Amino acid sequence: MRRLFTLLTIFAALILGSCNSNCDYKIVDGTIVYNTPERAAGQQDMLGFAAEPIETVRVGFIGLGMRGPGAVRRWCQIEGTEIVALCDINPEGIAKSQKYIADAGRKPAVEYCGTEDCWRQLCERDDIDLVYIMTDWKNHAPMALYAMECGKHVAIEVPAAMTMAEIWALIETSERTRKHCIQLENCIYDRFEMTALNMAQQGLFGEILHVEGAYVHCLSEFWDRYYNNWRLDFNRENAGDVYPTHGIGPVCQVLNIHRGDRMKSLVAMSTKAVSGAKYWEKMFGKPCGEFANGDQTTTLISTENGKVIQLHHNVMTPRPYSRDYALVGTTGYATKYPTPGFLLGEQTVGEVDIENLNSHRMVCEELFKSLMEQYKHPVTAHTEVMAAKVGGHGGMDYTMDYRLVYCLRKGLPLDMDVYDLAEWCCPIELSAVSIKHNSAPVAVPDFTRGGWQKLSGYKHYWAE
Repeated sequence: MRRLFTLLTIFAALILGSCNSNCDYKIVDGTIVYNTPERAAGQQDMLGFAAEPIETVRVGFIGLGMRGPGAVRRWCQIEGTEIVALCDINPEGIAKSQKYIADAGRKPAVEYCGTEDCWRQLCERDDIDLVYIMTDWKNHAPMALYAMECGKHVAIEVPAAMTMAEIWALIETSERTRKHCIQLENCIYDRFEMTALNMAQQGLFGEILHVEGAYVHCLSEFWDRYYNNWRLDFNRENAGDVYPTHGIGPVCQVLNIHRGDRMKSLVAMSTKAVSGAKYWEKMFGKPCGEFANGDQTTTLISTENGKVIQLHHNVMTPRPYSRDYALVGTTGYATKYPTPGFLLGEQTVGEVDIENLNSHRMVCEELFKSLMEQYKHPVTAHTEVMAAKVGGHGGMDYTMDYRLVYCLRKGLPLDMDVYDLAEWCCPIELSAVSIKHNSAPVAVPDFTRGGWQKLSGYKHYWAE
């Protein structure tokens, strides 16, 4: 009976996810407003949720293509973990991952391979605490929903959800099952972003009013590496900022989103589509037809407390890689691209030598290095030696995995929760709907359903 209920729940979520954007919003006084489903009676939010401590985190990995084996390799270097199972439709990634496991002196993992639904068997195992999902985007939410229904915590590669229906299904299931559902957003652990977050929390930039994030990465040499061409096809079929999480995640933490503030309204616009169709035609040797996503999308988001988030997405045109991380405060400024730096005005407080500081110039290289060391985030300080050794995007990936394991083992709230997932993924559909309606404003749903005022400020939890 339980299994039947599980399957029916997942089927319902999939039906919801297949509904197009027109099915769940209305236009009120020129603003697009989505319906917010009511929380079931007796169901509680996941704000500050901490599960029972897990002495040894037993993990199963689904999706061992481009990112998967690297994750397995990192987990081999984290104590208090057991890699129980590996799953992929192709055997190559499993074999590569098994070698990492063997090289680390661990016992081989159980393998699931060869069929489209063998991942279900992994989720159904009784000896797994966490399911770690790294498949193509369209399978992220269905797999996570099934895993939670099977009693597992889930960690999902970005983006974790592609539609508003998927977002709400993940929230509802996480709340009902009392299982963690997080997005594997590595960029929040970048050393510069972590240092800037610490500086902002200590008041060096004054009140943060405006933030910027982006994903600018020309993928021309990578399009053919995605299994069954899933990534280019998604851009072909969908407009908007389809990959916002790297840009929005770090700046949302600075703004304390759903921890004293919330995203309120969004507008988006996009250039015409030029490059995507050319890439598609080059790959397949035939006319592409209509290509939905423009070469560059710009999104502006306002918050309840009068702050503004600016996002850019461009994976089509030749440009230097950038996540365009920037903080604009009343007494200072931080930016990472193209050159990392800080500007500290004359009124800046803190243990900083303010001689020769002004409101027009970035601090000198010597002072920049000093600030990076003085305000090194405790998470960075705790993990930097192993992060440098293990690697993964300069150590961000290792830190992300380490913190996930640390919090699960200690029974602490995770660094990201299901509402972060929702907020960082919602621009995918909301930007597309705004563009469809001539850049009309879209009201961003309150995914916490009023709970965003319960917490005061973003924090990383530590065991005493």
